[in-house]
Amino acid sequence: MSFCFKPLPLVVGIVILVGIGIQSCSVQSTNKSNNTTQIDTTRTIAPYFTAATNKVKIPDADGFLQRWLLLEPINKPNRSNTVFTDSYLRSTFATEYFPNQFTVIPKNGEKVKVGEQELTWHALESTAFNTKLFRLAYGLRKPVYGVLFWAVTVVNTTEEMKNVRMAVGSNSASMWWLNGKEAVLLSGDRRMVMDDCVSNRLTLNKGKNIIRGAVINGPGMSDFCVRFLDEKGEPIKNITISYE
Repeated sequence: MSFCFKPLPLVVGIVILVGIGIQSCSVQSTNKSNNTTQIDTTRTIAPYFTAATNKVKIPDADGFLQRWLLLEPINKPNRSNTVFTDSYLRSTFATEYFPNQFTVIPKNGEKVKVGEQELTWHALESTAFNTKLFRLAYGLRKPVYGVLFWAVTVVNTTEEMKNVRMAVGSNSASMWWLNGKEAVLLSGDRRMVMDDCVSNRLTLNKGKNIIRGAVINGPGMSDFCVRFLDEKGEPIKNITISYE
């Protein structure tokens, strides 16, 4: 009786190749896991923000304001964004979280106490047309969900500008003021869309104009974009932006 062993090398080869493949997949999986872990544990606000400077800053090519004083997020637990009705937002935004919140032009690095939280103001310039608050909070190792953000900037004009409109988009709800007066309210659970809500006609005073905003979010991303439009609906770009 004779036995044929010719198929054996082929079987052995297949086993060896399968073993190599499994090992290769294991190595790739480990490398991928390590890379993912590194990305998840390296928290930074770059490339979404750069430090604001004293150099003259104008809006971007589409008129969006990119220089802001941003306060680290205030804890405001909300499991859902459906609670953001007009009445809820007006009550929430009217609450005093820190002294002079509707009048102060904060300083870069200034700290405020909100309950048990000590929060810092950051003078930053967004690298995109929209200001990514989620990335700010994540990069600074702050809460990213169930939060309330405050934003302040100064728009400077060389002459009075009448009949302009403030155009805002935000994720999720927000309220915006110009020189202490309410300009825009964005209520409900919404994604950020440019010019999502547009104010009634406003006047930009000659000199400094203070824009103040509050953005609230439960789950999900947080960001906003703001610009001014003229009577023809064109973006206003002959202004400058500062944080003091």
